[in-house]
Amino acid sequence: MTAAQPGADAEPITLALPFHGLWLVQNSPARRVPSHGTDLLGERYAIDFVGVDARRRTAEHSGWGALVGTEPPEMFFSFGRPILAPCDGTVVARHDGEPDHEARRSPLTLVPYLLGQRDRLQQGVAAIAGNHVILRLDDRDAYVGLVHLKRHSFRVDVGDRVTVGHQLAECGNSGNSTQPHLHVQAMDSADLSVARGIPILFRDFSEQSHRTSGFRSRDSGVPGEGSVVESTAARQD
Repeated sequence: MTAAQPGADAEPITLALPFHGLWLVQNSPARRVPSHGTDLLGERYAIDFVGVDARRRTAEHSGWGALVGTEPPEMFFSFGRPILAPCDGTVVARHDGEPDHEARRSPLTLVPYLLGQRDRLQQGVAAIAGNHVILRLDDRDAYVGLVHLKRHSFRVDVGDRVTVGHQLAECGNSGNSTQPHLHVQAMDSADLSVARGIPILFRDFSEQSHRTSGFRSRDSGVPGEGSVVESTAARQD
């Protein structure tokens, strides 16, 4: 008999999208589970979002750094975008002070970076998650982590109670991140070193798949790999 996977029988947690604007979906649990290829650090059902423009570009320009070197994080649309609370809850953990490092799109810089993954794991949670915040849900003994935030951009502190849409921080490129993006996950513990992932759904969003030009409205679901999403509420503002 095969052992049950961590969190496999847990009731999914439904969240609001934690941002406004257009964001590209990467490492979606709609494509595979574990979504990031590991159960470590509660990542089993995690999902990544990269800010884009209407042309699905992550940055306005693609300079020489995109081909042969690194690029400043400020080049990317994600960097500095407000990150919002996806649920009602309380801030139970916050880590700040990690640098927002150079972005990497070039294979010449990606390969050595990926080879250093083991070393970053040995350095501890902060080297992987970077600047991050963890919320405890009001209505359930579960937690939501928002990861790779911009250094010194926090608007909340431990003990603060937040509601959906409250700004927490800004998107950054800290921790194990090759370009500015937001990593979101739900889990059964605020301690990332032992947390087990819990499935997540998102509500009230529009989604444009990578195969179509139009958006379709979704009341609830998991955005597909390569799709672009936007909060329905944001589009109605």
